[in-house]
Amino acid sequence: MAGPLSRTATQPATGPAGGEDLRPARPVLSGVLRLGGLLARRALLLAVLLATVFAAVELLPGDAANATSERGESAADLAQRRELLGLDRPVLTRFTDWMTGLPTGDLGTTARGESVADLLSRPFPNTLLLGGLALLATLVVSLALGCWAALKPGGRADRAVSATATGVLALPEFVVAVALVLVFALWTDWLPAVTLTDADGSPASWQMLLLPVLALAIPQIGWNTRIVRAALADEAKAPHVETALIDGVARRRILVHHLLPGATPTIAAGVATSTGMLLGGAVVVETIFNYPGIGSVLAGAVTDRDSPVVAGVVAITGAVITGVFLLADLVRAWASGGRI
Repeated sequence: MAGPLSRTATQPATGPAGGEDLRPARPVLSGVLRLGGLLARRALLLAVLLATVFAAVELLPGDAANATSERGESAADLAQRRELLGLDRPVLTRFTDWMTGLPTGDLGTTARGESVADLLSRPFPNTLLLGGLALLATLVVSLALGCWAALKPGGRADRAVSATATGVLALPEFVVAVALVLVFALWTDWLPAVTLTDADGSPASWQMLLLPVLALAIPQIGWNTRIVRAALADEAKAPHVETALIDGVARRRILVHHLLPGATPTIAAGVATSTGMLLGGAVVVETIFNYPGIGSVLAGAVTDRDSPVVAGVVAITGAVITGVFLLADLVRAWASGGRI
C-alpha cells in the first residue's frame, strides 16, 4: 500500500511557491560565478604585469629609435623616427593604445616596422612544443617517482628519491643544459648540441629536442616529485587509509584508490606552477641550444628597447599560463566534488 513515504519519493521536489525546486542549479551557478571571478582576477594581474613591462623597458637607457637607427643618422632623422614610433607620446598613452588592440589579437608593430603578431607566430609554436614536452615529462616522471617512494615510506627508495629530488631542484636550467651538452654531445656524441631548422623554422629532427626538453624538465621533476611525495604522505594520514592498511589491503590498491584521488588537487597545482617556470627557463635553454623559439626574439627586443615585442611575448605566455592554471583549477574542482 502506497503511504505518504512512497508518495513523497515519487513526487517532484517543489519550492516554496509549489513550483519546481531550482536548488540543484545553485551550486552550478555559484561555480560559474567563482570561475568568472577567478578569470577576472588573473586578467587584472596580467594587465598589471604588462604595464610593469612597458615601464621597465621605458626605464632602460636609450629608446627604440636610437637602438634601431642606422649609422650616421642625423638628429632630425631620429626625431622623425621617434614620432613615427610614437615615442614622443607619454608611456601611459602608448600602453593604453596597445592594450586596446590586445583583445583583437593586435600586438602592435615592432620598432623595425613588422607586425608583432607575425614576428611571434613563427618561433612561439616551437617554444610551446618545447615547454609542452617538458611539462609532460615532468608530470609523468614526477608521478612515477613520487608513487614509487610512497609505496615503501621510509625505505631505501623513499630516501633515495627524496634526496635526489632535493638536489636536482636546486640546479638552474643553464647548469643542467651545460652538463647535458658535455655528457651527451661532447663526450659520447649521442645527441646534437645545437638545433638545426627546416625551411619552415621548426627543428630538423626530433633528436634535437631531447637535450633542451631534459634541461627544462629535470629541475621541475625534482620540484614536483617532492610535491607528489608530500601530498601522498598527507593523504596517508587519513583514518580510512590507516584502517585499510590494518585490514591488510595492498599498498598499490590504497595508492590508486585512496591516496592519488585525494592528492590530485595538490599535484595539479604544482604542475600548473611549473608551467611558468618552464616557459621562463625556455629563454635561457633556447639560447644555449640555438633553439628557434622566442628566446632570441625576446633578447633582440630588449636590445632594441622594443616595448610592444616584449609585452607581446609576456601577453602570450601569460595567456598560456592562465589557461594551464584554469585547467588545474577545474581538475581541483572535480577532485574536490565540484568546488572551485
